[in-house]
Parts: sequence; structure tokens; C-alpha cells
Amino acid sequence: MKQIDTFPTNKIQDLEYRAGRVFPFGATVVEDGVNFSVYSKEAASCTLVLYHHGQKKPFVEIPFPESFKVGNVYTMMVFGLNIDTTEYGYRFDGEHDPARGLLFDKEKVLLDPYAKAVSGRSKWGERTKDSYFRGAIIREDFAWEEDKIHNYKLNDLVIYELHIRSFSVHESNKEKYGGTFAGLVKKIPYLKELGVNCVELMPIFEFDEFENSREVDGRQLLNYWGYSTVDFFAPKCGYARSAPYGMQSDELKNMVEDLHKNGIEVILDVVFNHTAEGNENGPYISYRGIDNRTYYLLTPEGYYYNFSGCGNTMNCNNAVVRNMILDCLRYWVSAYHIDGFRFDLASILTRDENGAPMITPPLLETLARDPVLGSAKLIAEAWDAGGLYQVGTFPSWNRWSEWNGKYRDCLRRFIKGEGSAAPELFTRIAGSDDMYGGRSPSVSINFVTCHDGFTLYDLVSYNDKHNEQNGEGNRDGCNDNNSWNCGAEGETDDPEINNLRRRQMKNMLTILLTSRGVPMLLSGDEFANTQFGNNNAYCQDNEISWLNWDMLDKNRDLFEFTKNMIAFRMAHPVLRANGFYYDNNGTGYPEMTFHGINPWELDRGADTLTFAYLFAEDHVKYGTKKDAFIYVMVNAHWEGHEYYLPIIPEGFVWHLSAGSYGESCPVGKEKKLDAAGSFYLPPRSSAVLLAK
Repeated sequence: MKQIDTFPTNKIQDLEYRAGRVFPFGATVVEDGVNFSVYSKEAASCTLVLYHHGQKKPFVEIPFPESFKVGNVYTMMVFGLNIDTTEYGYRFDGEHDPARGLLFDKEKVLLDPYAKAVSGRSKWGERTKDSYFRGAIIREDFAWEEDKIHNYKLNDLVIYELHIRSFSVHESNKEKYGGTFAGLVKKIPYLKELGVNCVELMPIFEFDEFENSREVDGRQLLNYWGYSTVDFFAPKCGYARSAPYGMQSDELKNMVEDLHKNGIEVILDVVFNHTAEGNENGPYISYRGIDNRTYYLLTPEGYYYNFSGCGNTMNCNNAVVRNMILDCLRYWVSAYHIDGFRFDLASILTRDENGAPMITPPLLETLARDPVLGSAKLIAEAWDAGGLYQVGTFPSWNRWSEWNGKYRDCLRRFIKGEGSAAPELFTRIAGSDDMYGGRSPSVSINFVTCHDGFTLYDLVSYNDKHNEQNGEGNRDGCNDNNSWNCGAEGETDDPEINNLRRRQMKNMLTILLTSRGVPMLLSGDEFANTQFGNNNAYCQDNEISWLNWDMLDKNRDLFEFTKNMIAFRMAHPVLRANGFYYDNNGTGYPEMTFHGINPWELDRGADTLTFAYLFAEDHVKYGTKKDAFIYVMVNAHWEGHEYYLPIIPEGFVWHLSAGSYGESCPVGKEKKLDAAGSFYLPPRSSAVLLAK
């Protein structure tokens, strides 16, 4: 053991230890030992606490000598540890003065903020009185098999948002390992058939599903979504079937590798705006007991600012916290080959130590300019729970994209019959150049539904939210859903209502997948998955949240429609243009134009329920075999209308690609129209025509 022979060491029990290295933070396997490094600005002392796996009491505690401290960093190299069976934590001693934000308590054993794995909760939904969160030590030795990093351009993505557990845990899913990373691997053939090329995973960092758990009407409610992080560097043990064997890291890496092999990128939904430690009455897990005034935004009285709506707010623009977030994202890109990140309540990341928004937030600029993150997608949910709404104005440095909440709200309003939404909708379909005109349409992540709110089916089946089973008196969840039940609240046997609902879903999918920008789908929407009217299923680990795969057979036509529309989008790059192009191109036509029932006749500032839009696809510009014309017709009126088609060059013939009233054609098998002069659209329907 060269390290021991060369450098002076101390001995305790069968272990030897000496001063360690400052970087990297966390527990790192190096040479013959493990290097421990942890930061605390205001602690008086620190002790390393070591456990055998699963044991309640530590087998040894090693105080950091003052000589092992470099600046505000405690470092120690320990030799002789069995890495596979060792767990660790820290005790910090110092002042306890809540009014000044100092909360040191040497009786608490705290989780390392940089722990790369967490022990104590290896199976989902299992907790005992002795459950805990401790750091585990991992070897970074996963054998990547020449993992293919695709680096798709943003405008070429079709994003599919999913929850690891919900996606595959329902008994209707006949594959093994439901509800785990391995379970998602089994569903890759389905994702490929659907045609998506990017999955956005709801939080997979370690979290406590039992946070605020309770029982309502005989059901145990959990912190199901995981938007309350315990450790930013560690994957959620409960999402790995191999976690009891300490293999959760490798299982996740295998999932990423298999997705990449199949042409699918991975974006993580990350939650840096707050942690699971809650407010003044919350638990000691890590940050508050290590350096409370560094990690959190505090009022002058020592209380927590709550811009997250979850009890606390991370001090994201403090240099130490900023570096931790940067280290975290770099780690996920380098160690796990993650392709991008969606930042929950990202407007919090713009706030200074007093909670005021900054024009040039250091954290956002750092992430935008970082070389390791140079090809990573950065997507902001550009609002927070404190009332800061930055859609269209989020600080970007030409790197950040945004969830376009204005697109969602406008499209919903129009489809349910609000003609006043039409003038704005034209702009949203064209890529929202009113907000992103100085950049590109790919800044706009377009969506109709996401995890937060109604599913697509519930959007057309419920006028009101039905969250009673959350146990909060139906007060939780958004009240402004812009939904319409089509004539009956919830399930109905009325065939006319059910047919209308199906058309309405297809109408929204048609517009979404022919809009410029980046489309995002909520998992299960492609086969009319329902949450039974619950628009805030954050606590429901049951049939409310789980995808019922029997619905895929029941609603196969909706799946085929969605699949064909995705394929149509991928076959026509004019729909994915990365610029705002309206002038004439090589076809001799303007590249994108809006029309009324009569072509070239539309008052873009007037209310209407009927319109169309034309794309002229220049084969030279877009690298296709021949020019093509795409005509999308939308009728949100309760009456049918005859649409007159624009005149196109001689030799081109109109074909039907998709109609929300029932027809959908695979790419290359579009249905030739018998009469090319006009096209009848039934009430509340849409159609996509292709001239080729």
C-alpha cells in the first residue's frame, strides 16, 4: 500500500487514515483508499461516521483533525474499507441559533450532499422505523459499449415525458421489472414504434416517497412524483430492481445506453429549487445541518423563503451552491451520458439571496457557457411558485429553451371553442416569434399536456378537476384548465360524445405535431390514458397514475394516428425549421402562410374558429427528393365547413395524410383525393393534406 508507506497516517481500529484531497467533493475511490471531502463554512468541527451496511450503529467515527481542513473543506483519505459494505455520513458541530440561521446539531448524522449513491431505502415503498439515508461508495467502472451520443438538434426532437414507475408498473404491462429502470428498457420497442426520439424522465434523483405520506380512504398517499430531492448526485434506489445489491447506478446507465442504441435521447427533470428538508419544522437530512445559511434563502429572522411552494428555496446563486449544481450536471453528463435537463420552477434560479430576480443570474450564465455542458439541452420551466413568470423572457445566452405555457393555454382555449384565441394561436403555431423572434422556434417546447394537470383524455372529458382522493378537499391542483368535457362529466356511454372527444384529442395532436418548435407528449396520451379527472396526481401511487396498457388495444386508432403524425413530422423537415421563414423559397411560394376557409383570405387579428396553414417545402433547402406542399385545416366550429384548397403548381396532386374524424395514413401511403378543389371538414375536426 504505497500511499500508507509514503505518507504519515493515523490508525483507528483496523483502518488507517490521513489528510485527503479537496477535490472532488464526495466519497471517491482512489488508489488503495477512499477520499472523503465535504464543505462547511460555519461548522466548528466535523466527524466522519462509518457503518456496515444496514447496521443501526456505526462501527467507527473519525473526527477530522484541524490539520485535515483546507479552507472550509474537511478532507480525509481512509484505507482498509470494504467499499461494497460501507455506508457513511457526517456529524457537524457548531452554533445552534435559529434566529441567525445556524442549525448545527452534533447528534444528527447527515447525508453527504455529493454522495453518488444512497443506502437505506433500496426498495420502493418499503420503510421501517430504522430507515435512513446514508452515503454509499460506488466504483465508476461501468463498461460503456461505445455508447452512441446522438446530439440531435433541438428542432428535430419529439419529446415524450414519462414517470419511471407509472410507465410500466401496472399489471396490464406484461413485461418484467415493472416500475424500474430495467422495466423501461423492456418498453423501448414500443417507444421506437411510436416514433419518439427523446424521453424526458420525471425526477430520478434520490427522494423520499414517504415525505408527507398519509392515508386517505384506505389508500396510502406518497410523495410519488419525487419533486423533493434528497441527493442530487444519486439515482433513486426504488427505481432500480438491482438496488438491494447496490447496482442502481449500473442499471440506470444500462437503461441510458439501451435507449441511445435505439436512437432515443434522455433528458432529466431536475429540481434544484428546493430540497426535501422542508421548512423550519422539516427533517435534518443533509444541507441544513451542514451549512444552512449557504444552501438556503433565509429571511432576516432565520426562516426559509418559500418561492418553491415546498417549504424552502435553495440559494442557487451563492457561489458554493452554484458550483454544486454545476458539478451535479457535469457528473450526470459525463458519468451517465445524459443528453439534457429540464429545470423545474427554473425562475427560482434567477433569484438573488434576497429573493429578487436578477437580469443576468450567474448560475444560468455559468450553465449556458460551461464546456462540459456544451451540447446538453437546457430547458426551463420559466416560472415559480412565488409569482415570477418568465415565459418569453427567461435569461438564455442563446442556450436555454422554455416550456411554452402560453402555447398550451392558447391551443386549449381555441380547441374548446374560443375563437378569440385564434390570433395568438397563429403565432404559437409559427414558433412564437413574438417571444423568440431573435432566436429560433426551437426555443419553444410546445405541449398541450404534461405530468402537471389533466391528461389529454381528461382534458376533453372533465370540466372540473376531481382531486378528492388527494385528501385536500379538492383545493389542490390548478383551477384554470381550459378544459371541456364535450357534454358529460367523466365516463359516458354516449357514442356522439365519445366520438367528439376522440376528434378533439386528434385535433390537438394534429396542431401540436405540425407546429414549429419542439413538440412534447405526455406518456399515455397516445392511447387516451386517464387519471379519472385528477389534475394533480403527485401523491397517487395507484391506478390513478399508472398507465393502463389495456387502453392501448382499446384506443389503437388514437395510437396509430399519433404514430403516423410523428412519422409525418419527421418526414417533412419544413415542419421542423429552425428559423422563422415566411418569404418565398425555391418552390415559388411563401414557406409558411395562414389562410381562412378560402385560401389567402384571413384576417389574422380577428376572432375565428376556422383557419388553415400552408407549408411550402423546398427540396433543395431541406434536402428532400422533391418539393412538397402541406395544408393543415382546422375547424373548431360546431358546424361543418367546406374548405377551398390553394392552387399549387401543375403536376402536384393533393393527398390526405390525416383526418381527426377517423382517417390516418402512414407516410408514403397518403390517400389521393378525388376532387382537388375543396375539402369538407366535419364539425370540430382537422385534416392534413400533402401535395406531391
